[in-house]
Amino acid sequence: MNTENFNIQIKKGLLEFCVLQIISKEEVFTSEIIKELYKSKIIAVEGTIYPLLNRLKKKGYINHNWRESRLGPPRKYYSISYEGTLQLKNLKISWKEIKSSVDKLIKN
Repeated sequence: MNTENFNIQIKKGLLEFCVLQIISKEEVFTSEIIKELYKSKIIAVEGTIYPLLNRLKKKGYINHNWRESRLGPPRKYYSISYEGTLQLKNLKISWKEIKSSVDKLIKN
């Protein structure tokens, strides 16, 4: 596995975690999620984010509501649900455990 493929696979695996983290801070619409990911050097396009948001909605981790926009058609804003908050807590625990394990291996 080359490093580019490694980076892509790691980022794909962390995408749900990162999106829930962004949504947990405030209500956001899709382009804001993509912008936040991009600022963190995680490149994700709408074709990746929309299906992920639909899966998170079906799992009950996020909610959405429509709001009028001054710049065009209404926008769908996402917020985290109680179940999503619990899932995010579990993902944070998992991330810390994985990071700790990898850090130990790197130090050896």
